[in-house]
Amino acid sequence: MSGRAIVFDLDGTLIDSAPDVRAAINLLLAEEGRPQLSLPQVQDLVGEGATALIERAWAATGTAAAPDRVGPLVERYLAHYRACPAGHTLVYDGVAELLEGLRARGDLLGICTNKPHRMTEIVLEALDLSRHFAAVLGGDFPRRKPDGEHILETIRRMGAEGRPALYVGDSITDVRAARNAGLPVVAVDWGYARMAPADLGADRLISSLAQLPAVIEEMLS
Repeated sequence: MSGRAIVFDLDGTLIDSAPDVRAAINLLLAEEGRPQLSLPQVQDLVGEGATALIERAWAATGTAAAPDRVGPLVERYLAHYRACPAGHTLVYDGVAELLEGLRARGDLLGICTNKPHRMTEIVLEALDLSRHFAAVLGGDFPRRKPDGEHILETIRRMGAEGRPALYVGDSITDVRAARNAGLPVVAVDWGYARMAPADLGADRLISSLAQLPAVIEEMLS
């Protein structure tokens, strides 16, 4: 069966953006006289948007950020990130082939991410991925993941309402968002999950993107 709606998380699912996120957050931390974060530390902090990243980075490097400082710190972090959004970001193996294959069989694809929307667009363009997606909806959306409305609005913007749909992600936030949207969910066993992938509670767990087309056929047939 063709003509399904497949919605993806971005960071940790299709791309490894942690090196560029780390560079930007460490530049901000250095400006503030705070310790630097390792790559594994940054991987544990991402997934719920820029505000959560700043709050977690401050908690990990000393005292918590005062509430009235979080917004300005987020803006400074995003400015650093915009300066080099994809210099060290990698597309995971098999992503291009997967997206091309799904589109060729008539599926509509979307991105639903807590990453700020403009940054998402910039990164997708830099990695030559934006052409694959009928819609992209970032974390500026007022009801973002784990609210299921974030995914459902992505599907609407894809023009895919009424199509069989599922969500693909790497974290408990992704699984909860899909559950809240009433959709089946596939988890990948790489990425930035803060718990064992097998414990995320997804309907399926895959270890390679090459598995996904067959899993979609099975789940949405």
